Amino acid sequence: MTSELITNIGELTCVDAEARVLTDAAVVVEDGRIAWIGAAAEAPSADTVTDAEGRAALPGWVDSHTHLVFDGDRSAEFEARMAGESYAAGGIGVTMEATRSASDERLRELVRGRVADAVAGGTTTIETKTGYGLSVEEETRHARLLAGLRDAGEIDAVTFLGAHLVPPGREAEDYLDDVVGPMLRAVAADADWIDVFCDRGAFDAEQTRRVLAAGRDTGLGVRLHGNQLEAGPGVSLAVEFGAASVDHVNFLTDDDVDALAGTWAGWDRRTAAGTPGVVAGCLPACDLSTRAPLAPARRLLDAGVEVALASNCNPGTSYTTSQAFNVAIAVLQMHLTLAEAVRAATMGSAIALRRQDEVGSIEVGKRADLHVLDAPAAIHLAYRPGMPLTHAVWRAGERVV
Repeated sequence: MTSELITNIGELTCVDAEARVLTDAAVVVEDGRIAWIGAAAEAPSADTVTDAEGRAALPGWVDSHTHLVFDGDRSAEFEARMAGESYAAGGIGVTMEATRSASDERLRELVRGRVADAVAGGTTTIETKTGYGLSVEEETRHARLLAGLRDAGEIDAVTFLGAHLVPPGREAEDYLDDVVGPMLRAVAADADWIDVFCDRGAFDAEQTRRVLAAGRDTGLGVRLHGNQLEAGPGVSLAVEFGAASVDHVNFLTDDDVDALAGTWAGWDRRTAAGTPGVVAGCLPACDLSTRAPLAPARRLLDAGVEVALASNCNPGTSYTTSQAFNVAIAVLQMHLTLAEAVRAATMGSAIALRRQDEVGSIEVGKRADLHVLDAPAAIHLAYRPGMPLTHAVWRAGERVV
């Protein structure tokens, strides 16, 4: 085993049980894991030493919601939306056609390029979804491609989103027969999660229930797109199925917030002990791109709901992998403190992936994922929004940036 001492860290944000922020700190990495944390003056020796030169460090970002398997360009759609057209889910069909036409090798390299962009900005754990194939053959192809990247350690989780939209020329119920039948059987071995877009223009409550029940019965974990375009059944279905997360959550009723909060009764947020509830996944970059109301993260946190920040990287409504951008929006516009925003983009997203025991914080025994900023304190993420502040990134103990 080899070890590395990362020392002279000006500010170390641990996102641990005590929410520690250490100054003049150091971390020892050994065999891909965090082996020691403490004051730089007390650090043990290691095989190699890296001097952070007073920079701030925090856990690698965890991105719990992305759509990276796509080809084609939808910038004209974006430009039209900025000129006043409203967002509707139908644009997904444009991406479907381009993605179906792309070879395996092209799609693989496109995903790898987007992952590389995310890593360059400090992201070290990433989930991504199918959902632009929308046929048995294509969804199977995309799931297999993603599973290969996951098994090679290039991504962390694969979500089956065959129920992203009804493809052109199909009827909803007929298409769902494919989704819960041959499509689900074909992707089950390659996917970790099942997801549904439950909203206006996509799938209704009963259709969503049908898909989630089939996925759960196949052994997949449950996730949900919900309450993005209007208040609707997404949150109640997420609670009903014990989903790991319901994402977007732009339009919530008081009952929705209460229902989400009720799922956290068996969870100790400070110690991360017990059974986690349904995480509210907030996607602020998407909200800006669609000119939607920002998800009510402040209201959710005050109610006791765990919140995640994720990029929702996709070609139509959030073409970015920058979690730093999301943290800045959360602090500047969503009324989160810096500590709350950083937690949401690390531990909150880790809980949304049910990987909180492995990633999301800097604690002894966890995977050694660290993000060193070219700044003396993490507040610079919001103080200097949009600036390229990533100085170095370690993933599983290996320096990758």
